Amino acid sequence: MSRDESAGWASGRPRSPEGATRPQKAAAAPGTKPEAEPASASGLRAGLDLVGAVAADWAPTVARVLLGVVLLWFGYHELVLPGEWTGYVPVISESSSLAIVLVLAHGWVLLVLAAALIAGVAPRAAAAIASVLLLEIVIALAVNGLSDTTLRDLGVLGLALCLTGSTNQRLVLRN
Repeated sequence: MSRDESAGWASGRPRSPEGATRPQKAAAAPGTKPEAEPASASGLRAGLDLVGAVAADWAPTVARVLLGVVLLWFGYHELVLPGEWTGYVPVISESSSLAIVLVLAHGWVLLVLAAALIAGVAPRAAAAIASVLLLEIVIALAVNGLSDTTLRDLGVLGLALCLTGSTNQRLVLRN
């Protein structure tokens, strides 16, 4: 593992400028034996470092695909049963045909974003557009007061925002 990889965001170690050394353990008091690290502890540490490195490499990709699955799920349901979603359209009457058209358009946008995220086509741009869309949803829901749905969508918004800034993506067609 290179120096850059060992200072990654998921390594558990603080980032330091290039060339800086890590602090060493304090020296043992004079006349005492220094403590040796048990072999099992060093093996466990190496295993955890490996798991951390793999997670750091793949977490943005897994998060991207999972966000895509969430958008796919809701987009599909908005297209199949738009009448059940018209209550979430702000300002417009639930029973109006305009509300149905807006829900259908919203569902298509969600499906396109989901496909882009899952396939890795411009994932940062797709995540940025999803962030704007989710911000609109959170604001519209928050106007009626906090609910479980509002807080769930706030978490999904946070995921989309994190992915917007993530440059460490795997399995992408264009970053």
